[in-house]
Amino acid sequence: MSIDEQQIRELISTWMAATKSGDADTVLKLITDDVVFLIPGRPPMLKDEFAAALRAQAGNQAPKFDGYSEIQEIKVLGDWAFMWTKLSVIATPPDGSPPMERAGHTLTVLRKENGKWRLARDANLLAPVKRT
Repeated sequence: MSIDEQQIRELISTWMAATKSGDADTVLKLITDDVVFLIPGRPPMLKDEFAAALRAQAGNQAPKFDGYSEIQEIKVLGDWAFMWTKLSVIATPPDGSPPMERAGHTLTVLRKENGKWRLARDANLLAPVKRT
């Protein structure tokens, strides 16, 4: 495994741990200033909107997040890389409501800035998981 691939895997591990702990500042350090998130059913989300949503989900009255990301492929092309993952996210509301689970795939483009990999584009194809 190349050093770049190892660093990208560490970025995803850090992202997941920071999300679970509600550490918005750490997550925001892992994205570029020109980041674009593509999510089904809504317009593209830029960094300011993502940061506001992330901070809103990090308070004491916010849902608790859990989940996993299973990287399927990473390709590094100089200072750019892409990967696709299987992702599952479970949000448990603080009011005791049933958890909400979404799962699916992501396609992510990363860019190396000042020697560190950052998430630059992300297409999130998660859909609700129905439990019977």
